[in-house]
Amino acid sequence: MGALGTSDIFLFEHLRLDRRGLFRREEGGGLVPLKIGSRAEEILRVLVERAGELISKDEIISRVWPETIVEESNLTVQISTLRRFLDELSAEGGYIQTVPGRGYRFVAKVARVELNVPLSSPLAPQRLSILVLPFANLSDDSDQQYFADGITEDLTADLSRIPQSFVISRHTAFAYRNRSVSTKHIGHELGVRYVVEGSVRRSRDHVRVTVQLVDAEIDTHLWAERYDRSRADLFELQDEIVTAIAGAIEPELLKFERGRIAALPQQSDDAYELYQRGMFHHYRQNKADNLKAQAYFRRVLLSEPHSAQATAALSIALTIAAYLSWTENPEPNYEEAFELGERAVTLDARYPNAHFALALICMWTGRTERSAAEFEEAIKLNPSFAAAHAIRGVIFTFLGKPGVGVESIEKGIQLSRETRDSSSGSPGWRLLTINCGTIPERWRLHDDPGHSTATTSPG
Repeated sequence: MGALGTSDIFLFEHLRLDRRGLFRREEGGGLVPLKIGSRAEEILRVLVERAGELISKDEIISRVWPETIVEESNLTVQISTLRRFLDELSAEGGYIQTVPGRGYRFVAKVARVELNVPLSSPLAPQRLSILVLPFANLSDDSDQQYFADGITEDLTADLSRIPQSFVISRHTAFAYRNRSVSTKHIGHELGVRYVVEGSVRRSRDHVRVTVQLVDAEIDTHLWAERYDRSRADLFELQDEIVTAIAGAIEPELLKFERGRIAALPQQSDDAYELYQRGMFHHYRQNKADNLKAQAYFRRVLLSEPHSAQATAALSIALTIAAYLSWTENPEPNYEEAFELGERAVTLDARYPNAHFALALICMWTGRTERSAAEFEEAIKLNPSFAAAHAIRGVIFTFLGKPGVGVESIEKGIQLSRETRDSSSGSPGWRLLTINCGTIPERWRLHDDPGHSTATTSPG
């Protein structure tokens, strides 16, 4: 039996692979989840569970891409990604050996720990841990299952970009297809806190997708939404739906996580806990809470000075405090916010919020062109970034392109349920409503000549 169907743990060097994913073991014994992509992780499972054996390319492809026709080049790309990732974690490197024309062999020494406990044995939930269950195909045509599976896979990939999140691989998630198991049971079994589930119903060119977010620890529904689309191009439709779902789920997920941590008594100076507490106060949007948020972010940076998350968050908090006159002299705030924004991008150029923080401070300090470029980069890294889309629209109005600006603002409204429900739902959105002179009451957007006037209401 493979690793997926057991509770076995595979240990090699300072790494651990179990049914939840791949982890790095720290000196103190703690486990840090590592993101390598669902396909690469599935390939690693196949190789590790039979370490030392030569496994043919055909066998790996059949296990990782079951009932799917894929080119061998797909496997080659994933092996290259996996090898590069593992080699960066080890001074010796050389985990995977290629046998030309035949297959691959995992050559590192692996210790397999057989716990001899049933699959239902509970695991402690990770912090921000997420499982996307296979979306159910409710269409009359069973052949439409591939469309539901595509949404599941793409959504898993999109949510895995959330910083400090731990997303269960697609391979593990699909083991629960057609199983009558409660989300609470799955949460205990895999050690995840949040479960995303949904369904797809397609009739000709009309598609309805329903999705819900569940707190698996207490088996409670936190959020649900329905998406109706009409489009002939299925790939474009799939991308649009996944972007919309990810854009709605991410702020809801992070909101519940902030609230959960804020409700607990503070027991340590754990950087993750301090950051989430800071974000809780950050989103309360008043002077006193803004100061508390800044304090929490500074405490994170004392212990983790290279945290791009805390650096970007502090930059945004300082910018908001300065612009909303929550400080007597805004200039020091602006100066520090700009330095922090640039540092956040330097620390992690792939972190969307780093570019967002830099874009925001550039916007309010007259660096309009650079602001636009940073918003563009934030959106490129995270197409579901609602606030970036919206405030990017403001920038384009400043640059004399209100038509493009309106479209970008409407995209932000469409992507984020939070911004649709409340005009003060997020710090960035609040700045947008205060400062965009092209948006009169209730989101009536006056466009440039040659473009029709659009009215969008958040309520």
